Formats: sequence, structure tokens, C-alpha cells
Amino acid sequence: MSQFSVASVRNLVDKYFSLQWCRDNIVVPLGIEPSLPPNPGIITIAVGNIVFLGTIGNTIKERLSQSGLECKFVERSPEKIQEILDLAAEERFISGEGIEIAEFTEEAVIAALQDSADGQDENEFSIEFDEIDEEELEDDTEDLSNEMMESKTQRAAGMILINTCRSNVSDIHIEAKSDNYKIRVRRDGVMQKFLSMPKKAGIQLIACLKNMAHMDIAERRASQDGKILRRYEGGRMEFRCSTAPGKHGEGMVLRILNSDASVLNLDVLMHIESVRNEFRKIINNSNGIVIVSGPTGSGKSTTLAAALREKDNGELKIVTAEDPIEYDLAGDIMQHQVNRAKNQTFANLLRTFLRQDPDVILIGETRDPETAESSMDAAETGHLVFTTLHANTSSSSLTRLLDMEVPKYKLNSSVRGVLAQRLLRRVCSECSVQRPIQEHESRFTGIKGNTPIRYATVLSAEEKEKRKRENTLCKQCSGTGYKGRVGAYELLIINRPIQNAISSNKTDKEIEEMAVESNNMLTLMKYGVELIKQQLTTVAELARVFKSND
Repeated sequence: MSQFSVASVRNLVDKYFSLQWCRDNIVVPLGIEPSLPPNPGIITIAVGNIVFLGTIGNTIKERLSQSGLECKFVERSPEKIQEILDLAAEERFISGEGIEIAEFTEEAVIAALQDSADGQDENEFSIEFDEIDEEELEDDTEDLSNEMMESKTQRAAGMILINTCRSNVSDIHIEAKSDNYKIRVRRDGVMQKFLSMPKKAGIQLIACLKNMAHMDIAERRASQDGKILRRYEGGRMEFRCSTAPGKHGEGMVLRILNSDASVLNLDVLMHIESVRNEFRKIINNSNGIVIVSGPTGSGKSTTLAAALREKDNGELKIVTAEDPIEYDLAGDIMQHQVNRAKNQTFANLLRTFLRQDPDVILIGETRDPETAESSMDAAETGHLVFTTLHANTSSSSLTRLLDMEVPKYKLNSSVRGVLAQRLLRRVCSECSVQRPIQEHESRFTGIKGNTPIRYATVLSAEEKEKRKRENTLCKQCSGTGYKGRVGAYELLIINRPIQNAISSNKTDKEIEEMAVESNNMLTLMKYGVELIKQQLTTVAELARVFKSND
């Protein structure tokens, strides 16, 4: 090993194999010996058991021959090979490259797609930048490393999945255009360009991903749904997939299901102590309904998962009905997946739960009168029920329930509180600047003049490209000005005055005004203003999210 560096081994592992594949097969590339032109060289491969060459030798030779390399095999003890691989694994962190590993950069994804699309013009592949205006793991889950060894297209598909998982992306959109395919991603709630490719490469990529999601590859004229579950280097990746035929060809969307349970903490999610304390009071009721409302992608499931984690003290029976199950809540929480094909709907699962003597029930979404009525009945019989609604504000959530034919007396006797929420992009801590708030921003937010706040450094597409070439692009946010998201919350407590307002047919706006005046409720907008004061987000981001309320 003395003549080969650890960094060289790591680069060879990432370029031609993968760390997990090498571990599984007890193989490691040690280095390349230069040879006379035009031959690129001879690569030395150490194997832990020479008998294995009968099954993996040809695979290794074929992969390396694509790069013109010849193979030389040497035998090393399995312990020595694992030691070398351990050192190579550590090299990723020592090198200082951080999360974005060299193998899975955008340029590497482009190279893999070009490699999979033989005979196509390389200039048709490109990374794209946006102009942004400032306003549950099964034991038999497949290992992505092994799949990426099977074909060039599978390697390219795997690299896209890994790259996006490591880039704070929530979903991937593969879109057919008239003469090419484009991939866009949603990062921190905003759609951004990622890359473009020729038509043939896009069709091959979608076919590969459909196969991974157990969809019918031959069916391109009907929508399909599927799921990709994979392991990679000890981690779990899960994608919910959907295809749809479009004007110019089949498109595909992959939603990344982030199962990182480390964020499931109300102290981390809610930055304003008074709102956090009031929410804790209502979730500590022994019965009733707690509703979390907001549009798709506003973090409702995360908030409820954090609430259930707090409730799980070992003394309660907690059950959930979810679609999909996004977090493994562990502990004593029993999670159940909705399966409409088997008639396991939210309403039917709820009826089943009530026969099992639970204390706390989570219904992932209340979307129909049957589920709403069943939830109310469960709350009235001594259970604490958590659920979500698609509504814009906490007061409009009450109207939504009334539209589902929930009687006012049931609503008043069952609902303990409604938490509406949104997600705002968190301003980048590395490249943002601090300066006094401007006059027009002060009028918009109500923040006093000269108050110091944060401003995002948002670069044009041209400036991003320039800084990327110069290696001066912000490594934290890649020139978008934002990294991660922070929640804004509006908690409506259903007390006696609010119950009277519901019984008196008060409008959403009247109920909201009453809650602000009598309960000092922070509206979503006011909560966002507090986040600006704490320098967690910007005025421009607040205006973008709440522009419909201007």
C-alpha cells in the first residue's frame, strides 16, 4: 500500500466501482501504473479471495476496459482490504469536500449521462442555472451500488439519485420538451434548473427509473405510481415516483422521502417560545382533536411526528395511519401505511384502531366527510386525535371542516386547537449580509426603521457560472442566498369565545381578528416577521411566501 495514496484509492473506488460494492466483494483498486501511449495504464486490483475472480473478474475487466485500462489482480487478506477501504472512506471527510462528493457533482452526473448515451452530441448535455429574483427499510432492500455496476444508464440514474439526496432537494422533475429533456429540482421549496439532455437519453433515464420503481416500462400512455427503495453506503434512500404522458413525451416526478428523525423536535422546529408552549399545552390534552393545516409541502407531517415523539413516554398506546410513512418514529408508536387497493383507507384504519384501545391516534390527512366524522367521534370517546387539513389559515380550517358536514356542536366539543404553518427559506449564514431595514420594508413588516436584518446574496445565472469556474461560489448555498428552511406557525386555540364565534356563523376573518385581539394569536405573517428579527429569513422571502396576503 505504500506506493499508493489513500486519496488515489478513494478516487478509483468512486470512479470505477463504489465503496459498498468493494466492501461486499472484498475488492479494492490500489492504483494505476502508467504505460507508454496510447495505452492509459494498468490498474492493480487487490482481491480478498482469489476464488471470487471466477464470478467478479469479468465484471471488473469489462468496466475498466471501457476506460482503456488493463487489469492486474493481486491477492491480499480480507482484513487488509477492509482496512484500506476504511481509510478510503475516511478520506472523504479529511479532504474537506464536505457533503458534495467529487463523484456525485453535477459535472459527474453529466459525464455519466454522456457515457450512457453513446453516439449523441455531448454539447446537448448541460448544467443549468436559474435566474432567481429576490422576492421503512426492508432487509431485502436492494443496494444501489450493485445496480450501478450493471449498465451505464443505471450508473447515471444512481448518480442522479445520490446527488439530489445529498443536495437538500425535496423532489426531482424529469420533463419532456419538444427537442430534449430537462431535469429540474425543488430545493428549499423553490423549483430550480438542474440539467438538460438529448431526447433519447431522457427516455432511457425514465425507463431505468421506472424499472427501479417496479412500473410497467412499456406503458407510456397512462399515468403510473411507484416507489424506489434503495440502500447506499449504509444509508436508506426512498423515493415516491409518478409518471404522466405529456405533449412531448412521458415525464416523471420523484419525491424524496426524508426519514431523518433528528429534526423531530418541537424545540428545533418552533423558534418562538410562546407558540411552542401553547402548542405543547394542547397536545397534552387527554382527548380532543389537534389539527395541523397548510398546503402540500409545508411541513405538516414533520410537526405532527415531532408532537407524537413527545407524547411517546411508554405509558400510552399510540397508533398512526399515514400515506406515505415518512419517518420511522420508533419507540412504542405503531405506524400503519394506508393501502387503498386493500381498502385500508384512513377512515377504515381509524375504525380498526378504535377496537384496539389506543390513547393517541394520528390520521395522516382528513380529506372527506367520513374521515372527519370518525375523527370527531373518536375524540368524543376519550381519544386524542392528530390530523392534517389542506387549508391556508387556522381559521379557514374550521370552515373546511364545516364544509365536510361536521356539525358545529361536534367541532366545538372536539377541536382543541388548529396550527397553520408555512416554510420559509433560511437565509444563508455564510454569504448573507447584515444592514438596517429599508423604509418600504419597514412599512411592509412593521419592523422599526434602522433595525439590523439579514439580506440574501442572490447571484444571477451568469455570475453563478463565473464563480463556479473561479471556485468562489458559496459552498453553503451555491449562490441562491438560502440554505434550508424554517417554519412559520399560527396557533388558533379553540376556547369559549372562539366556540361562540363558530356557533354564531362568524367568518374566517372575524374569527382570526377575535383570536388576535383576545388571545394575542400570532398570525403566519407576524410569526414570519419575528423570524426576520431573529435574522433567520429575509423580507424578500416573507413577501414571496405571503404575497397573496399583501
